[in-house]
Amino acid sequence: MPKALLAAAATPAVRFGLTAVVVRENLHFYDRWSAYLESRIGHKVAFVQRRSYREIMDMLEADELDFAWICGFPYVQASATIGLLVVPLYGGVPLYQSYIITHRDNPAVALSQLEGSVFAYSDPNSNSGFLVPRAQLAALGWAPDRFFRLSFFTYSHAETVQAVSERVADAGAVDSYVWDYLRRFQPEQVERTKIIQRSDLYGFPPIVYRPRTPPTLRETMARELVAMTGTAEGRALLDDLMLDGFSRQTPGLFDGIRRLADRVPRTPAAP
Repeated sequence: MPKALLAAAATPAVRFGLTAVVVRENLHFYDRWSAYLESRIGHKVAFVQRRSYREIMDMLEADELDFAWICGFPYVQASATIGLLVVPLYGGVPLYQSYIITHRDNPAVALSQLEGSVFAYSDPNSNSGFLVPRAQLAALGWAPDRFFRLSFFTYSHAETVQAVSERVADAGAVDSYVWDYLRRFQPEQVERTKIIQRSDLYGFPPIVYRPRTPPTLRETMARELVAMTGTAEGRALLDDLMLDGFSRQTPGLFDGIRRLADRVPRTPAAP
């Protein structure tokens, strides 16, 4: 057995949280990714999935996770207590958008035309799935809590796409990366939807670490994530994620989200 794998078997597992920023159904992929990381960092890697960002953030704050792939909004909310590890590259840049989507038969062509409709948000701590559309409504002079007849949380960008596709919701706000990912790998849902509005570009959902994660482990994990483009297996995993790689970035990448959070009306508590 290679030395790295022997070391992985003998040390505590590195716990890595996953949220709605990635499609959660491909469990076999996460088995492959954890095995790859274990072979590179010398620690067993256990991916931990939770339905909401709040659950993952609570686990980080309680030192129950070492790393987590979260959204930019919870990162800026907690940036004083968690650290930025790496940011994925999508389309060659560490950026993404929020899409407003409707069913393909819906005549609306802009968010402003959805007054009185049923709207699906992804998560109350999501940038693309909650903060951005509320900021867009506020910029148009609408009170976000009164614009829609009904709104609800799906706690998954993929489930927002499904809700719109199956007409459970008239429209929804989704992460552009997840929508594009589903269009490639699960097109039967996406093809019944259409994008009616694209937001500005924002810092892509980052991978973060808890303060007590040992510095050597942080550096090793960051280095090996960035180095995935340099191995055949790493490139294959990145292709399955539909990413170009991981990159080191500064917290300033998320200043756009910080500005949104400062000017959007106080968000309601999740049900």
